[in-house]
Amino acid sequence: MNKTYKVGIIGATGMVGQRFVTLLDRHPLFTPVVLAASARSAGKTYREAVDGKWAMNVPVPAYAREMPVLDAEADAKTIAGQVDFIFCAVNMKKEEIRALEEKYAKLEVPVVSNNSAHRATPDVPMVIPEINADHLEVIAAQRARLGTKRGFIAVKSNCSLQSYVPLLHPLKKFGIRCAAVTTYQAISGAGKTFESMPEIVDNIIPYIGGEEQKSEEEPLKIWGHVEDGVIVNAAGPVITAQCLRVPVSDGHTAAVFVSFENKPSKQEILQTWADYAGEPQALALPSAPAQFIHYFEEDDRPQAKLDRMTEHGMAVCAGRLREDTLFDYKFIGLSHNTLRGAAGGAVLLAELLAAKGYFD
Repeated sequence: MNKTYKVGIIGATGMVGQRFVTLLDRHPLFTPVVLAASARSAGKTYREAVDGKWAMNVPVPAYAREMPVLDAEADAKTIAGQVDFIFCAVNMKKEEIRALEEKYAKLEVPVVSNNSAHRATPDVPMVIPEINADHLEVIAAQRARLGTKRGFIAVKSNCSLQSYVPLLHPLKKFGIRCAAVTTYQAISGAGKTFESMPEIVDNIIPYIGGEEQKSEEEPLKIWGHVEDGVIVNAAGPVITAQCLRVPVSDGHTAAVFVSFENKPSKQEILQTWADYAGEPQALALPSAPAQFIHYFEEDDRPQAKLDRMTEHGMAVCAGRLREDTLFDYKFIGLSHNTLRGAAGGAVLLAELLAAKGYFD
């Protein structure tokens, strides 16, 4: 791919928006030309808008510091005239997000969304690029519904799914009967740091609103198929989930239990993980990890602090695979929730869309 694209970041001042700003610094395909946020930040430079709330461990990129922040809603037409597509990571009510994303799509701007508002919309693809790239074909039907030629919405899945769905997916060939998952989710998933979430220090919070329902239902859309212009969810496998907020800055960990129709050997599982790759690897997309799944042999790995940045935070890590007394097997998964799970996953999805011509 030699073509480059002009990009807008909507919701640029939030934690995921900040991650987009850093990831797109000198990106080989995408050049950020617009930063937008709420009316509260509009009119400020980006440096002024994030002053006191910059949460990244690197400075604000030079390209972004003096860029003016536009109003994501009031300036939508202006933004649409300047960009080839947008990333959307706004903090609004779901119905407001749905309206905003459709507004941009109807202005003929493709929307690559980090938000959950459209994940259940039947003709909006929810894509983990290594798993269900074929769902992008539903975009044609979505464009027909919206009455657009270029505009559409594509979304990435919930951040916690990245810590276990990529590990279960290659094993579906053995016939997964059911799975139980407990996720231990970092505070950045709530847009927080230890400074802004003091209640998490020396604590575990056993509830994250809406998270367990997403963890159980979203994999079925990812494992579904396109039929008659919509995505039909898979009937199974059944997943039951519990989701805990833990005192970790970045990195969602999952404890996974799984049973099979045709129980594989441990070596068959390890080989399946080692061999698995998807379209991002075949296309050598810029953000794609060379090895999608990394397995750690050590008993005490993967660890969020040590392993979340594997392959620049875009790989999925696994460890502690062993037989179980109730299920067939149990193992640990880990992914970086604001890289693979949020902004990085959306950038990879955008690279896939670009490679397949959806922005042209």
